[in-house]
Order: sequence, then C-alpha cells, then structure tokens
Amino acid sequence: MKNTTKLRHLLKLYTVALDMDEEERFYLTLVSRNQGSSATFVDKQYTSVMGKAFSHMTKELKKEEMRNK
Repeated sequence: MKNTTKLRHLLKLYTVALDMDEEERFYLTLVSRNQGSSATFVDKQYTSVMGKAFSHMTKELKKEEMRNK
C-alpha cells in the first residue's frame, strides 16, 4: 500500500502531525478523533514512520472491534 493511501486512511480517524528534528528524524503524532488518545512514532525514514502509524491504527481498530462484540 502506498504511503498516500495510508495517510488518507489515518486522516479519517486521527489528527496527524508530522515534524522533523535537526538530526532528520521524523516524528508522526496521531490524536484519535473519537477517544482523544495520542501516539507518537519516530524514525529516520518517512516510509517507516508511516508504516508504524498505519500498523497502530489497524491494531486499534481490531481492539475496538473486539470490544464491540
């Protein structure tokens, strides 16, 4: 899946903040629109940080699905 598609899925459920420090590490922060919880992912590569955030979203959706059963 392309990073643009991952970002589109993330933006449906989260407010997304993307930043980079002086050592060129990416910081991607997700804030849940429904729960208000947040998570931050750090990596040297944009692709990696996007993958971590997408994986987090997928896990959270599965948890929510299990709670609703």
